[in-house]
Amino acid sequence: MTIAIYPGSFDPITNGHIDILKSGAEIFEKVIIAVCYNANKQGFLPIDVRTKLIKECTKNIPNIEVDSFEGLTVEYAKKRGATVLLRGLRTSFDFEYEMQLSQTNHALFSDIKTVFLITKPEFNYISSSCVREILLNKGDIRGFVPDAVCEYLNKMV
Repeated sequence: MTIAIYPGSFDPITNGHIDILKSGAEIFEKVIIAVCYNANKQGFLPIDVRTKLIKECTKNIPNIEVDSFEGLTVEYAKKRGATVLLRGLRTSFDFEYEMQLSQTNHALFSDIKTVFLITKPEFNYISSSCVREILLNKGDIRGFVPDAVCEYLNKMV
């Protein structure tokens, strides 16, 4: 069984993330969406809230698992028996960063492969930071995030 890890902060998860996740679930037998905890970053949403919202948004995709971790992604992948890291690309700027990250991960764990998936054009401009900015300025985030996330975030502000 090929297990893919889709790591990220997902703070919050967007429709672009869900698009990548659905494509990955069609390709791989199991996809673990792994919410990364980074002690150097102040998160917008707590990890437990992010994982709960992601579980709600992915409950109809049978081969998806939601988890969280701290530390190196490749160490988490080894622990979970994954051989693939799934990464989404929106623009050429993403590719530069993701290529460097992929090469670093491969240097750390040569058995890991990175698979890049490109979002649909209608999601190219959506990012978690963009969603946070719109939300904090009282803008409408519908269309940027799944309904469950939209409901939760709109109750926050």
